[in-house]
Amino acid sequence: MTFERNRVVVDGDACPVKSEIARTVRGCGATALLVSSHAHVLQPEPSVEVVTVDASDQAADLYIANMLKKSDILVTGDYGLAALGLARGAAVITPRGKLIREEDIEGLLAQRHFSAKQRRGGQRTKGPKPFTDEDRDRFQQKLTTLLQGMQEKHNV
Repeated sequence: MTFERNRVVVDGDACPVKSEIARTVRGCGATALLVSSHAHVLQPEPSVEVVTVDASDQAADLYIANMLKKSDILVTGDYGLAALGLARGAAVITPRGKLIREEDIEGLLAQRHFSAKQRRGGQRTKGPKPFTDEDRDRFQQKLTTLLQGMQEKHNV
């Protein structure tokens, strides 16, 4: 039986924690797969593979959704993609370090829909808070914990 390293799959177009992901996967003996459109140039590095998809709407999300495995960790701030990741059995974490669980996703999708409906109606909605160093630290700690927990499962 061959051992498969843990993999972190990243919705890379707007991900602010790519360097943290690279450091964390190397430190935990895992790998990362960054998926982005042609509009975003990402560089591969040790333990980090880069896949570039066409620039059509949702191309990166569809690529990710089709190749995710149950043993993967998905990094995304897109709740639609998060729902697809959960359906595939992957663990899902946002770039701010929030774990998204099955019981969370319905409310998150409803809020996303409500906000989009308000914007279409001409109302202004609040955007996300500025990304902070605390967000980076929280993300890296949570990702490390997830990867270590997965490694412990494999070693049982």
